Amino acid sequence: MVALVDSHSHLDADAFDVDRAAVIERARRAGVTRQILPAVAASNWNALRDLCAAQAGLFPAYGLHPMYLAEHRVDHLDRLDELIRSERPCAVGECGLDFHVEGLDRDAQLRFFNRQLELAREHDLPVIVHARRAFDEVAACFRKLGPLRGVVHSFSGSEQQAEAFWKLGFSLGISGPVTYPRAQRLRGIVARMPLEYLLLETDSPDQPLHGHQGQRNEPALLVEVLRAVAGLRGESEDQIASITSDNARRLFRLPPP
Repeated sequence: MVALVDSHSHLDADAFDVDRAAVIERARRAGVTRQILPAVAASNWNALRDLCAAQAGLFPAYGLHPMYLAEHRVDHLDRLDELIRSERPCAVGECGLDFHVEGLDRDAQLRFFNRQLELAREHDLPVIVHARRAFDEVAACFRKLGPLRGVVHSFSGSEQQAEAFWKLGFSLGISGPVTYPRAQRLRGIVARMPLEYLLLETDSPDQPLHGHQGQRNEPALLVEVLRAVAGLRGESEDQIASITSDNARRLFRLPPP
């Protein structure tokens, strides 16, 4: 099988502390040879950097996630700018908007998100975007602050919203939810969407796949996401693996495997 890229994995999460090396090895045996690891807060930037430096095939992205808004400070944006200049990561993120979780100040989210989009534009980097119940608002930010490129990870919006992102040049990250038969809207989008905008991801340790409910997710299970996508499109797993891996390589400017 073609080497796979997990375009969104939180391998640095505490859930992997007990067996991280084994998780990486299982992923490699499954064909997942490269992973994009997006940060969620300034507090994990250093650990994420060290992990990626110590293991081949792991690529860091640095950002400030909206669900960790209580941890963020305005000066973290200046630190992020400095870190990008010194480290030159593969992307800015994970950043975005979350209007699903109650109590997250929308104006503050927008301030942090918009500044991170500006940094991505200034440094010519893609953005890794989290969006829940905020797809139209995210698209509006892209239009206002563009030109930009990146991925809306774990996409769960409508076909019209998906098309809006494609027209803006953004990819969609497809993860575990596509393996659930009840996810008819998402599965329909994946079956018909332009392949050049499709990325595969696990979002591990979150979003367990169908048949793995209640279990920790991990990058090795990307092959099951691949299998689901290939089945929905009626195409071979090797073809989907090749195209999505090439998409990730181009977007994040990854070195050859």
